[in-house]
Amino acid sequence: MSVLDPLASTAASSLPRPPVPAHPTPLPTRTAADVRAALLARVEIALLDVREEAAFAEGHPLWAANLAASRLELDAWGRLPRRDVPIVVYDDGEGVATASARKLQSLGYTDVALLAGGLSAWREDGFELFRDLNVPSKAFGELLDARRRTPSLSAEEVHARLARRENLVVLDARRFDEYRTASLPGAISVPGGELVRRARDLAPDPSTTLVVHCAGRTRSLIGAQSLIDAGLPNPVFALRNGTIGWTLAGLPLASGQGRSHEDLPLGDLSAAREGATAFARRARVQRIDTAVVAEWLADPRRTTYRFDVRGSSEYARGHRPGFRHAPGGQLVQETDHFVPVRGARIVLADDDGIRAPVAAAWLAQMGWETAVLPPDHAAHTETGPDLPPQPLSPAVATVTPAQLARWRAEEADREHPDTVVVDVAPSITYIVRHIPGAWWSPRARLAEALRSVIPHARRVVLTGNLGVLPRFVAADLAAELAAEGRELLVLEGGTSAWYDAGLPIESANPRLAFPRDDRYRRPYEGAHHARDEIQAYLDWETGLLAQLDRDGTHFFRVLER
Repeated sequence: MSVLDPLASTAASSLPRPPVPAHPTPLPTRTAADVRAALLARVEIALLDVREEAAFAEGHPLWAANLAASRLELDAWGRLPRRDVPIVVYDDGEGVATASARKLQSLGYTDVALLAGGLSAWREDGFELFRDLNVPSKAFGELLDARRRTPSLSAEEVHARLARRENLVVLDARRFDEYRTASLPGAISVPGGELVRRARDLAPDPSTTLVVHCAGRTRSLIGAQSLIDAGLPNPVFALRNGTIGWTLAGLPLASGQGRSHEDLPLGDLSAAREGATAFARRARVQRIDTAVVAEWLADPRRTTYRFDVRGSSEYARGHRPGFRHAPGGQLVQETDHFVPVRGARIVLADDDGIRAPVAAAWLAQMGWETAVLPPDHAAHTETGPDLPPQPLSPAVATVTPAQLARWRAEEADREHPDTVVVDVAPSITYIVRHIPGAWWSPRARLAEALRSVIPHARRVVLTGNLGVLPRFVAADLAAELAAEGRELLVLEGGTSAWYDAGLPIESANPRLAFPRDDRYRRPYEGAHHARDEIQAYLDWETGLLAQLDRDGTHFFRVLER
């Protein structure tokens, strides 16, 4: 793999972090008007919202990307591959923007500025703010529906057809884990990037009706339209409003289903390949070779992202050097996450000449300069899962799981133990499993938590899923705690090492120092749904079209029929 081991002491391709001057020069600023002008000029810019996900989802500019301050060291190098890309950082008064900008400088980024006045300045200038996550893709989906009128069926009609046992197949275009949580009864999991490739295997009779669904609208619409634009002969429909519409119709969803496109053998791909190629050609996707990729990567003025759009197991078995993993359907759905630099180039690869052209056709319509490489199995010389490049983690004091367990056993009956464990992993990871008695705190508020929320202890042990993030957190806090006469340690290997050592884990009794703001929960998630909230979510999705018109920075180009 070309990825650095974040805990390795020697890694030839890692870059040392330059020292931060004791008295750094003031950070430059760019105004909201400057940022908007760059977006309209279609020059490269990364507008970074460094708040936690929940705050970001409450309102942000269309092309802002959420790169939370709590994970900068882990995520920046992978998501911002060119170190001299223009970066503008902002918050909304939370006080994390300046420190994040400095941290980006310490990671080697040379063109980092603050958004003058923060998000409030964007708001006061009258520029549009968008709610929720993955908004560019969702807004594009609404424009697609308005322009193409993608065929759709209501929940009631699909339910009636299923009840009549019509010749109909339901395809869930989301990730497999989402499908497992709640899907239409009898649906088959076919993530969006696989639809064109597998539809003929799942419905070999061209008279079979295919209904594509997701939770809401975007992946249903893009998935159904992918099949239509790639020339599938079957009748194809999107389930209108997805599982939300199904729920609003009073119909039950199924959980724990396990039917997958991978259960069927792969058939003849020639028709799918021909349709995908024609679709990409209509979208004006470039077809390039490795020499052009090398030229693009050598261009100091442009950022080039490289993605392998196949499934994770295929990627792990072998992929092109330097290509990150991004399943095609999710890349189209979460483009703001995978490609935070607006104006960058995107190169896609697969091994069948289907998945990369289909994903590229959508990205091109969304205003990205997109190209595909022809399949070349001999080029798949790297193996293993996708791991982001990261700087070497700082040297910090550590403790083994065995020693921590001994301390906790010795202090079990004390009213005021000497040791407290604090988990700084993503909150969902903490909720799923954590060391019994461990607290959870967001990184940005950890110092505050240790002062006023978490019981005082002379020894603080930080943990996380694998123990990587806690090392960076500890480096920030070590001097402050040492001045207070407190010891700060990192659990070696994190909670995973604790679990692997056979030590107890729990998912109950969470101790949250602050509300879980690192993850935004959509109204349709979970087992119980308030009808007014999920209806409001649908209304928000359909309202994105008007916001696009007011914002004016999207450059979306929907293909004609």
